[in-house]
This record gives sequence, structure tokens and C-alpha cells, in this order.
Amino acid sequence: MTLPNQGFDNRAFDEGNSHDSTQELSGNMYYQSSNYSEGNQHTYVYDADQSFRKLTIEALPRETNYRRLTSIMAGSDFSSLRPTVDELAAGKRKAIDFSNLESGKDDDLSKKAPTGKVIKFGWIDGVLMRCLLNIWGVMLFLRLSWVVGQCGIVQGLMVISMCNLVTLLTGISMSAVSTNGIIKGGGIYYMLSRSLGAEFGGAIGIMFTLANSIAVATYIIGFVDSLLDMLKENIEGFNGFAGTIDHRLNDMRWIGAVTLTLVLILAIVGMEWVTRVEKVLLCLLIVSQIDFVIGTFFPADEEKKYGFVGYSSEVFSTNLLNTNYHDNKNPENPPGFFQVAAVFFPAVTGIVAGANLSGDLRDPGEAIPKGTLTAIGMTYVTYMLYAVLIGSVYLPEASGIESEYLAYLDHLENGTTSSFVASMNGSKAFMENGTFEDDFFYNNCTTRDCFYGSSNDQQTLSKISLTGYLVYAGCFAATISSAIASLVGAPRVLQALAKDNLYPGLSYFGKGFGANNDPRRGYIVVFFIALGCIMIGNLDIVSSLLSNFFVAGYALINFSVFHASITKSPGWRPSFKYYNKWVALFGTVLCVAVMFLMSPVTALITFGCIAVLYFFISYRKPEANWGSSRDAQQFVTSLRNLQSLNVMQQHVKNYRPMILCLSGIPAHRRPLVDFANLLTKKLSLLICADVESDSVAKARADEMSNDINHWMEDHQIKAFFSLTQSATFDDGAISTINLTGLGKLKPNVVMMGFKNNWIADKEGCESYTKVIHHCFEINLSVVLLKLKNGCDFSNKIKSEKPITVTVTQGERPHAEVDLDMLEDLAAEEDEEDVGHHSAIKEKKKQPKKKKKDMPAAVLLGSDGRPLPANLVREINMFKTEKRKGFIDVWWLYDDGGLTLLLPHILTKRAQFSECHLRVFSLATKNDALDMQSRSMANLLAKFRIDFHDVIMIPDIGKKASEETKAEFNTIVSQANITSEDLVTNLEKTNRHLRLAELLREHSMASETVIMTLPIPRKSSHSDQLWMAWLEIMSRDMPPMLFVRGNQTSVLTFYS
Repeated sequence: MTLPNQGFDNRAFDEGNSHDSTQELSGNMYYQSSNYSEGNQHTYVYDADQSFRKLTIEALPRETNYRRLTSIMAGSDFSSLRPTVDELAAGKRKAIDFSNLESGKDDDLSKKAPTGKVIKFGWIDGVLMRCLLNIWGVMLFLRLSWVVGQCGIVQGLMVISMCNLVTLLTGISMSAVSTNGIIKGGGIYYMLSRSLGAEFGGAIGIMFTLANSIAVATYIIGFVDSLLDMLKENIEGFNGFAGTIDHRLNDMRWIGAVTLTLVLILAIVGMEWVTRVEKVLLCLLIVSQIDFVIGTFFPADEEKKYGFVGYSSEVFSTNLLNTNYHDNKNPENPPGFFQVAAVFFPAVTGIVAGANLSGDLRDPGEAIPKGTLTAIGMTYVTYMLYAVLIGSVYLPEASGIESEYLAYLDHLENGTTSSFVASMNGSKAFMENGTFEDDFFYNNCTTRDCFYGSSNDQQTLSKISLTGYLVYAGCFAATISSAIASLVGAPRVLQALAKDNLYPGLSYFGKGFGANNDPRRGYIVVFFIALGCIMIGNLDIVSSLLSNFFVAGYALINFSVFHASITKSPGWRPSFKYYNKWVALFGTVLCVAVMFLMSPVTALITFGCIAVLYFFISYRKPEANWGSSRDAQQFVTSLRNLQSLNVMQQHVKNYRPMILCLSGIPAHRRPLVDFANLLTKKLSLLICADVESDSVAKARADEMSNDINHWMEDHQIKAFFSLTQSATFDDGAISTINLTGLGKLKPNVVMMGFKNNWIADKEGCESYTKVIHHCFEINLSVVLLKLKNGCDFSNKIKSEKPITVTVTQGERPHAEVDLDMLEDLAAEEDEEDVGHHSAIKEKKKQPKKKKKDMPAAVLLGSDGRPLPANLVREINMFKTEKRKGFIDVWWLYDDGGLTLLLPHILTKRAQFSECHLRVFSLATKNDALDMQSRSMANLLAKFRIDFHDVIMIPDIGKKASEETKAEFNTIVSQANITSEDLVTNLEKTNRHLRLAELLREHSMASETVIMTLPIPRKSSHSDQLWMAWLEIMSRDMPPMLFVRGNQTSVLTFYS
């Protein structure tokens, strides 16, 4: 059969014949698909201009879906553009205004951008240029020649290579970190905080800010110092602007202040002008180096007496392997190889100058690796070349005395030998000849101190340079450019710190100005810090500390790469692949070694500063969820510990009560949760579980869990929360009990509040006892907490109001001090006046102590007012009150010792630390009470349980009084208990009634009563009768805990 050629049909769907089909997209044209069946033809036609959003609610893979859009989506339930699973299953989604999302901006970029020209830099002008300006610093002109003079060429090259190895390894690690996601403003602080966590990042961030601020002053002082030296050398009779050379410090102060002000103005004007100035300074640096290289070929005659003799094989061979370690100022302690390396190391720092401007780079992930590594390579090559050139043209020591140099020339022309090396070392060949026996040549410094030559004279490069003045220009360019880089970089780190709110009071400096988000407030801070340091004038004391601060940052960068690699987090995927975790670890060790080589004392101070700042931030617990490698390490460590725990054999000495508390919403049953928290107290597992009968959406369930976890954290309850949805309580609770836990880290005790309304709620009572039966069936221990007014206060508490209270330092949070505060609040007539109250009443006369503010909460009732103090006391009975008295332990039956262990644990808690245990037990023979009492006391002593008294109960079989029977009959008459059940269990009922009488006789005034829970038996009595026994024993009693272990020993007297 021949099919007709249909072509393309632009008709709309026929409503009666529309079917789902797959559409294929080619350019802007949609292909149709046709079905032909027995002459029936259906043509599916799509509008090429129709929006894809109208065809499906599915989201296509787009970058926008992975950006943080919380600011754009403010007030919306959506955290991203992709639909939830619930929405996909329902086939319908809530409406979203896509008009604000087309640009795909994230949180920071979605804010209204200020008008103006945005300046972004590439890898050359943003990173390479700035790194070159910082690495080619003043040390190039003052210390490179000294290194060659002290170490010789070979060891000098080793010093340069070792120092550059540190920066190279750090540059590689920094490249890896900078390419593991988008890098925003903050430079090294941002990298470390996002990789190692807020604690390490915050510590280095504040230290870098301070170090760079002081470094601004250091560089400017260096500039002024060089300027004054140049003026003194070239202007005859120059004694400084202040009038005399003694006032040089004042010259440094006012010239430094003016220079600093000009640098500040330049920074405020904007990064565009900063870049222009830095380009000029870089040109000066390069020209001055060219001037130095050319000058090596043209040694001036007047400079030779200082040791600059020009290219000579003899000079080269002398400098090649020979070392000349000495110090004219401290001849008894000459420097060694590592001391020279420590002095030279600051000459290779500055590799983070480009990274500090990460927020001003077009593509930090490309610019930082390329610019930093290129700068390290270029500076390394130039340092190595210049070291060889200096060693080839300059003597390590020379007297600088012209007459000695002329005598040396005369000797070369007329003497018996022209051996350069021999004359240089004051050889006996000359002295035996007798011609110059009493004379010294300018290069003979073996028996005297010389003050020229490459090992002594810091102006060596200026003497080598062709003009002399360009080297000074290079020094000026190096110092000024470094000052600019530090003054521009430090405020950006401070701004990033302020935005993250890691330190109190810094948020003011997080605000940016202009289109480029310039940190002008930070500029002012850095300016005044630097100005104060300039006024001091001499910063030699802190210079070593500053270098240690920088190297500590390098060490942490290397460590962050190693740490992220060994944790093997899936989120660690740097696009820069040329790194290795072991190389990064070696770089970490090398950085730490350099720190101690530079100065052991300042290295220890640096680590001390890091530790103090680390613990300060850790104590503050900032809201910083950045997916750091530390979080990944915690996960890996926890997983490994759980796996090792899973294969560990249990031992009775290591038993801990791991509690599953069926608390519902923890805030509704605070006494129950607080009591369970006392038993575990951070040292064991506590899981609070809630069974919801109503269907709860996944998003809502997650929100509830997050809110409850925050509530428990705020109330210092170390627990997990589990939410189960079930049509009935018993099914949900049983599912929770069966499924909760992981491996051997799972509950061995189920704790519940006593069901006070068991008579009225018969169906609920059946569910309640069904759960208890299930616990015993699967060999779990059971604990029931009975309070006079119950554990559930959900109908009393409407909300909590956060406040701030002032407490005396050293007081426990949540102690009586909080109760007094709440009593005061309850008496307040105006709720709005409840804001800040002293935790110590005025009537309590106490010595003055330091006080501190701490967060707290006021419980509000349905009327919105604070709850009465007596109700607050009842709710917080196990949190705030410090109890004194007895904990009575009615260890009636041997359940494995749990009935005895739990009260022992309670006495170790602050709330019960002043309570004493009294142990009650049943006597088997009334005529041997004393022997049984001693036997029980001996057993408790073997268990190492501290007790106050042991009381044996002799007459448990005695008939209960008529009053007790009448009270019990009243309970039974309201419950669904049959006469047959009562008759069958007449003896057991009498025993429990007798126990009720004994409890009231001995324990009515005790603080807490802990009693062995009788096992419910379905075969012998009903659940209602069992509940009636518990009711009569606990009625009108102090807080009572029914405990039944699983008949497995939890105590042992063996070591």
C-alpha cells in the first residue's frame, strides 16, 4: 500500500486524537511522527515556537541549576530550578517567575550591581605581573650577592633552588585548590577556608591581614631607608631633611607617612590605576636588572677596590666551591648553609600576590595557576643567572682601600709571581720573597675584617650596575610595588573574612564600594595599622614573624591538597592535574622546616597564634557549611570507626546504655529527653524518635528534622532524631525499634514515658504495651519514666522566646541560675521588658566576678506570656535543679544489673552528684536479714558501686492493707480488667500492692526512685492489669524510673 506524502503539518493537536509521543529537535524544527493502521492516520504536530517549559516540567542540564539561588528565590520553597521528585511524580509544579533567573546569577551576583565600569584582569596583568613585582623584591638587590659571597656559587644555587622548591610546591598545590571550583574574593583565605574549613581559613585569614598590613610599613620603611642612603651617598654633606643624621628616624616617619598616603590614594582611586602604576614599576624593575647585567661587562676602575674586578676565571673558580661563612658583627656565630637559606627565603615569597586579587580576576581557575607558576619559573631562572654572574665578577671580600688595590696592581706588574689566587689568599710565596711582607693587598682579608666584597656589602649590585642609579630605581620600584600589593591585598582578605562573619565585629568591613566591590573600609584599617608601624620606625623584631605567617599559609595550602586527596572526597576534582598528595605533604613538611630555620621562637609563636584563632572560631561555631576536606575526613573516620566497631567483640566492661527514646517531638517531652540525655551525656548513643500518624511530605519531614536537630543543639542535648510515618503508633514504633542503628552502634535500651492516660485511652494502651512486648521479644532493655503530671507538655508550651542572660563565669549553663532567671521573667507584667536579665538575684550577695552574656530561651504559653515559674521548674526538673537527697534503687529482681547501673550513672551527673544511693532488695529468709544485707553490700562493693545503705525487705508476702486494696479497686473499676484476670493473679496483685506500700513508706521523700520493671506476660495476665500494677506502685511518688534489663550482665567485678 502506498503511503501519501504528508510533509510537515502546522495544525494544532486534534483534541480527540492527541497521544504522547517522542519529539525530536533539529535546529528550530520539530519532526512529526505518524501512525498508520488500517487506513487510520494520526499526525502529531508540534509548534516549533512553543516553549520547552510548556511541554514538560523536567529540567534540562544547565549551569543555572547548580548555582546558589537562595537570594533570587527568597520567599520561595525552591532551592534550585530543577523540580523535586514529588513534583515529578505528581506531574505538576508550583509556578516560578523565571524572568529573574534567565541570567543564571548566583547569590552574590544576583544582588543589584552598582553602576560603573567593572575591571577584571587576566593572568598576565592580574597574576603574573603582581607576582613578579613581589618576588623581585628588595632582597634581589640587597641579599642575592650576600648569599653568593657567603656560600659560593654552587651552594648559593642550592640555597636558591631549595627556597624556590618550597614556592614551586606551594604554587602547584595552590593551582590545584584554585581549580577545584569557582574562587571568589579573599585569595588564600578563601581557598583555605573552603578546603580545610572555617577554623584554619579564619586563622590564616586574620594573620595574613595583619601580616600584610605590617608588611606595608616594612616595605615603605625599606623604600625610605634606600632613598636616604642614596641621597647621603650622592649629595655631599647631606644629613637628612631633619637637619642632622641623628634625626634620621624622624625623616623616615614623615617621608613614610607621605608615601603611605599616596599609596592609599592610589588604592582608593581604583584597581585600574593601581595596575597602570604597577606596570610602570615592573618596567623599572626589568630595566634595573638589565642595567645590572650590562654593568657586569664594564667594571669601573674605581669600583675594583671594592671587589668588582669583572669577568675572571680565577674569581669564578674561587667563588665556585669555596664558602666564606662569616659575620663581622658576630664573629663567634657565623651563619651556616641553612641560616643563609632562612635569610634569603623572603626573596622568593610573594607568590600569593595574584591569588589575593582572586575576586578581580576574569577566570581565577586559569589565571592563578598559569600566572603563579610562570612567575615562579621566571624569577627562579633570573635568580640563578644573577647568582652566577655575581660569582663570576665579584670577590667575596675586599678592603675597599685604594692604596692596597694599587699596591696589588703594582705587584702584578713587577712582582715575582702573578698568581691571582695566591695573592688573594695572602700566600707565603709573597711574604717569603720579602717584597711585600709588611703590606696587605685589598683582597687579603684572612687576618682582618673587611667591609666590602659580595659577602659584606649590601650595595654590591649598585656597584656592578652600569649607571648605579637604575638599581636604586629598581629598589624603589620593588619596595613601592610590594607596599601597593600588600595594601591592596590585605583589605580584600579582611573583606572576605567579614562577609563570612567568622569574627565578631568584622561584618562592618564586608561592604564593598563601586562596580568592583572595592574594600575601602579595609583600606583605612590597613592604612592606620601601617602608619602606626611607620611611626615606630624599626620593625626588625617583627620581620621574622611576618615571614613565618606567610610560610604558615604556604604550609596549610600544601596540607589542604594532601588532606583533600587522602579523604578521597568526590567533590575534590581540581582541573589542574599536575599535583600529587605525597608531594604536597613533602611541601608541608618543607614549609614547617623553613619556619623553624628562620626562627624557632617565631615559628612557635606562629603555631600558637594559629591554635588560639582555630579554637576561638571552633568555639563560636560559625554557620559555615563549605564542604571542607575536614568534613570529608570526619565522615571517613566515622565510617572506619563504625566498620571496626562492627567486628569488635562485646565485653561487659565496655557496656554503655545506648538509648532509643520514644519521645515524639523532643520539645514536647523535655523531662523525658533531659533524663535520657543525663544517662548518655555525650558518652553514649541517644536517639530521639517520633512516630507521625499523618502523612508528611519529604521536604516537610526534612525541615522538621533540621529544626529539631537545631533545637537539641541549642539545648545541649547530644542526640540524633528519627522520624517515622505510620498509620498506628505501635507499627511505627516497632519499625523504628527494628531499623534504628548501624551495625553494632544501635540501641540496646528503649525508653518511654509512662502512659498516664492508659485507662481512658484503651486503644492507645494496647499499642503502648504491644511496643513493650516487642522490645522484650527482640531482647532489648526497657525503661519507663513516670512523673506525677506526666512527661508531655505539648499543650502547655506554645513557643520559645530567645533572650540573652548574664551569668557569672564558671557557672554551668542551665544551672539554678537559669531557673532564677525564669522565675523573674514569670513575674514580669510586660512581656516586652523581657530581654536581658541578670542571672544572679540582687539579694544574693556575692563577690564581684567576671560575667558573660549567653543565649537562653523563655517558654511561652498559649497566651504568648512566659509560663509560671512552678511550671517551668517542672518542665526543667532534670536540667536546672541540683538535687540533694537519696536515689532509692529497688533492685527486686536480677535483670543483669541495669537497674543498678543507671542510678550509678546518674550520681556522676552534676544534677545528682550530691545524691546518695540506697539499695532495696527482697529478702528470701526473714531470719537472716543481717547476713543477706551484708551479702548485698559485699556484692555492691565488688561492683565498685558507691552506696549509702542497703535495706532488705522481709515481708513482701504480707497482705496489703484494706486502704491500698480499695485504692487499687478504684483503678481497676475504671479499667477494662476482668474478674477472672484478677482472681487468677490475686497473689501477684497482692505482691505489687505490698510493694506500693513499702515504696510509700521508704521512698516517698526521695529525689528519684528506680525500680525493677515487672515483666508483662500475655499468658498469665492482661496488659491492663499490668499497667494497673505500675500505676498503684508509682502513684503520688517522686520521679520514678521502671527499669528492666535484658537479663544479660551489664556489671562485672572481674578486672
